[in-house]
Amino acid sequence: MDKNIEALMQKNARHTARGAVASYIPELAKQDPSLLGLCLMDIDGHARCFGDYDSRFTVQSIIKVPVLLAALLDNSMEKLFQKINISPTADGFNSIVSLETKSDKKPLNPFINSGAIAALSMVAGDTPAQKLERVLSLFRRIAGNDGLSVCQAVYRSENETGHRNRALAYYMKSTGILECDVEPLLDAYFRLCAVEADCRDIAALGCFLARNGVTIDGERLARRETCRIIKAVMATCGMYDGSGDFAAMVGIPAKSGVGGGILGVVPGLCGIGVLGPALDEHGNSLAGVMLLHDLSEAFNWSIY
Repeated sequence: MDKNIEALMQKNARHTARGAVASYIPELAKQDPSLLGLCLMDIDGHARCFGDYDSRFTVQSIIKVPVLLAALLDNSMEKLFQKINISPTADGFNSIVSLETKSDKKPLNPFINSGAIAALSMVAGDTPAQKLERVLSLFRRIAGNDGLSVCQAVYRSENETGHRNRALAYYMKSTGILECDVEPLLDAYFRLCAVEADCRDIAALGCFLARNGVTIDGERLARRETCRIIKAVMATCGMYDGSGDFAAMVGIPAKSGVGGGILGVVPGLCGIGVLGPALDEHGNSLAGVMLLHDLSEAFNWSIY
């Protein structure tokens, strides 16, 4: 198996030259576009690692999975979805269009920026700082890595340039979706997006979902039903406006981030962490998507 995966890594490394690193967050523009890393963690917690798997990167939108998990743990599903829909979108991850045109003014799903900001507002905690700590502590427990922390340089870069997110948040404040102060909540959101991890940390998060809410240390943190909802949202919304193509081509629940990471879940089998900072037009790792396609084809991983 390892030899087959090594061959697929070599085959797909060339695709890194076809993408481009995210530049709208200036600090992300400093990433090496040639990186390609992979970690597969089976449901027994055994990890297979390849390429640049130990290169650290900021998780960006992958953090939306622990945010949604925390929000579901801290609220009933009915209460959460009074504020957020779970519909796929053909618009970009930072689009404001649906907030204006939908009659209920709710974000379309928890994995676009507006939906993640709304979900974070519903995480337990009297202050945004406490909500941040709730999500980060949960991620650390799932990854088995107490060292997960915020990259201050990327956080500052996001905070200084996050004007679209401010527009989304203030619009939601005006329609009553957000009931808290906007700026402290956005500060927590920017810090969470700037959490640094590697492919193994991401694969452990995927393994947790593949094990239906049980960490690799055997601790149950979430119910099967909660994980089922998260995987369903990943399958339909996790790759931004490229989710439909990804579902047809790869067929596994996944969540990407503009730092080049992809979280994948093969239910009952393994979690996947991929790094490839060169992105496609949707904001997904170009080489990472191609690699996952080949892995899914080779090992029959599609859930469809």
